[in-house]
Amino acid sequence: MLPGNFGQCCRQRATNFGQCCRQRATRLSSARSSLRTKVIAGKSPRIPSSSRVGSSIWGQQPEQVDRIFQALRKGLKDYLENHQTELDFLSSQQRDTKRNSRLAFFYDLEKEIRALERYIRRLEFQISKVEELYESYCIQWRLCQGALNMKRAFSLSPSSRQSRESLLELNRNHRHSLEDMCAMEGELEILLGELQIKMKGLIGFARLCPGDQYEVLIRLGRQRWRIRGRIQTDDQQLWDEEEIVFLPHIHGNFEIKVTEVKGLSSILVGMVTCRSADFFTAWPQMMVVDITELGTIKLQLEVVWK
Repeated sequence: MLPGNFGQCCRQRATNFGQCCRQRATRLSSARSSLRTKVIAGKSPRIPSSSRVGSSIWGQQPEQVDRIFQALRKGLKDYLENHQTELDFLSSQQRDTKRNSRLAFFYDLEKEIRALERYIRRLEFQISKVEELYESYCIQWRLCQGALNMKRAFSLSPSSRQSRESLLELNRNHRHSLEDMCAMEGELEILLGELQIKMKGLIGFARLCPGDQYEVLIRLGRQRWRIRGRIQTDDQQLWDEEEIVFLPHIHGNFEIKVTEVKGLSSILVGMVTCRSADFFTAWPQMMVVDITELGTIKLQLEVVWK
């Protein structure tokens, strides 16, 4: 039998935090959605393409959310470690400067160190927010699992008025926990930053001939980047755009489609999907994707996470 105060306990633990999350997520998500794609630049090492992961609401795909949390936390800690190493180097320079250097250079170095210390504090605060959000998500997910297990147990027991009332309370608790998890999804997406993407061109060896025209469509959720390029006589590639910024999503993956343009018609070359969670690293990366099944045509993109 279900303890009488189980529903009240779940509601008290979930509702207070959920209301706060929903208010913050609604306010910040509206600001985030007003951003527009813009021109950027970046450099990078290799990233493999991944199999497609279907979109779903947060509460139905906790494994995807956990993957995003872990990648985000690792990327932020890598950023922190790199900047801490730089701070240690500048601090050692500062000690040497005090003994033998010009006063103006010492002041410039002091200013750079203070700016780096402020940035490190912001990174530490960002990491603490991610870890706090992850802990809250885990609590809500355990509450969801507990409610589901109790519902299964009641479905196997004889029906009674008390069991029906308990089932109604469990359904309410489960729904509220899912709502809180969706609110946390909005909180997490705000912390994901942005992905700067630069077009590096197609690799096709004998498949690419002078005069060929290609169209590349990159989608991430509702964001799209459609660009056209031409292979010139000197084997150089000329694209109408080269750089853009995407805002990553919890369940959104990069969908890449390449078509060859011939007059008024077009021929599909290939499609591929890559997980955006693989790009949350402190270092720029080179994304090399096999567009065709045999890898005769590849696409190169530079991806920088900020």
